Amino acid sequence: MPRSLASRRTTHRLAADAGLLALAAAFVLPLAWVVLSSLDTGANLRVKVPDGLTLDNFDAVLTPEITFTPLLNSLLLCGGGTALTVGCAALAAYPLSRFRSRFNRPFLLTILFATSLPITAIMVPVYALFVRVNLIDTMQGTIFFFAASQLPFAIWLMKNFMDGVPKELEEAAWTDGASSLQSLLRVVLPLMGPGVAVVTVFSFVMMWGNFFVPFMLLLSPDQMPASVSINDFFGNRGMVAYGQLAAFSIVYSTPVILLYVLVARRLGGGFALSGAVKG
Repeated sequence: MPRSLASRRTTHRLAADAGLLALAAAFVLPLAWVVLSSLDTGANLRVKVPDGLTLDNFDAVLTPEITFTPLLNSLLLCGGGTALTVGCAALAAYPLSRFRSRFNRPFLLTILFATSLPITAIMVPVYALFVRVNLIDTMQGTIFFFAASQLPFAIWLMKNFMDGVPKELEEAAWTDGASSLQSLLRVVLPLMGPGVAVVTVFSFVMMWGNFFVPFMLLLSPDQMPASVSINDFFGNRGMVAYGQLAAFSIVYSTPVILLYVLVARRLGGGFALSGAVKG
């Protein structure tokens, strides 16, 4: 009987390991294709080691028209949208976290509902509105819509993180004459740094990979971000420059990876609340 139990456990463990390996392969193989294809001038859809490593694909895409200008547009759009989202989310989450009202729960449920709305369902009225108010084909209009589309979930996240900051710290600041805005900026936000980092990274990543919104709201080619210009590598009649596409994908992913590296220590550091409140 013990042998049978040990045998079943071994079988279950092997099955779990096989499942995890299959799941890992599903993530690793596409990444391996991108890296290997970027170094292969004869790249195709197969994952294979190049016959000879070359940087010709990077030389072909690292030009102002193909990479640098679209990346700069992406940084302006996503950076501006992220800053606006984080600032508005903090201001909106603060009263929801600190003040009790019978409207708090309905408002939070409305926010939660807004996060589930598909972006394609609201783009037609948004496009018509932007045409009427002369915001179509403008960077600022696209930034506003980026921020508005990410704001509901950002408020939900920010409020949950803000709930973890003891209110006693703010009360001490109020005793010293600080206003609610000052206590938010000088007490609450510094203590919930990892939470702000999470909202920042989440908002930036969601905006960085968004193709549909800038494709609909921007018309001028010189304003297109990298998420839209990547479509230029798909030519007519199914012809695709796979090597250049892979090289561009690596360059396109670099800002997001750098952002994660910059905030990784804060994310792993936890909330700096130990010793802040004494019983």
